[in-house]
Amino acid sequence: MCHHFYQNYCSDSFKYRRNVGLVKVSDESIIVLLLLQAELGITSQRHFYSICHFFPCGQLLERSRFNRRSKQLIWLVQFIRKAMSEMLPSDKLAIIDSFPLPLCQPVRNKRATIFKGVADIGYNASKHLWFYGFKILMLVTLPGYILNYVVTSASVHDIKMIYELLEECRQSVILGDLGYLSSELKKDLKREGYHLWTPFRQDMAEAEKHNNWKVMALRRTIETRFSELCRLFDIEHTLTRSLAGLQLRMEQIILDHNLRYFEMN
Repeated sequence: MCHHFYQNYCSDSFKYRRNVGLVKVSDESIIVLLLLQAELGITSQRHFYSICHFFPCGQLLERSRFNRRSKQLIWLVQFIRKAMSEMLPSDKLAIIDSFPLPLCQPVRNKRATIFKGVADIGYNASKHLWFYGFKILMLVTLPGYILNYVVTSASVHDIKMIYELLEECRQSVILGDLGYLSSELKKDLKREGYHLWTPFRQDMAEAEKHNNWKVMALRRTIETRFSELCRLFDIEHTLTRSLAGLQLRMEQIILDHNLRYFEMN
């Protein structure tokens, strides 16, 4: 499978780059190992590297070299993920939501220095907790395929990143939660060709009629996907200390999750 992806989506300039014939481990093998790490739900790169020694190709790479080679392939893993989206059947509906990526326990929020200047403190409404770290916004189809994602600081409001998340989105109907309730946003997205649906607050006019339980049930599909990402891939925990490492972790998990989607469908 990875051989197919590499041959069809990797550019010739990278595939036949200088001295590529001298590498001990092929790019395809690196992609296989990255998907295996996501499949096993291993958050520690050091721990995973020790497991790699059980495989013939893993015995040939030093840990620092393995990390550098992995980060060199971020663009390719991302390109494969986007190319797979074009293989999906036409669907008019997508769901948008976010979940927190805390980098420490709440008691250390004000003392944390990890990703200083990039991460900050935000509020997790579902757990009623303040946390230090990032926030991950995702766009998911109704059957559960992850179309796109955006990582922001914890304090950034979801509405500010919705336009970036909807780039190249072919679905015209977007389901969101109360966090996206904004008449101005709805009008702006309508001009872009999107219809944004969000539930009304209980004190709003016609809330009972608008908050159709069938539509509410459809929107909860994304919460199921988040539960799977946390339970199967442990996406809410990361030990990386670089933005490239964080992006690599997100890309390999989402690609592995989407491959499961194609396998099941």
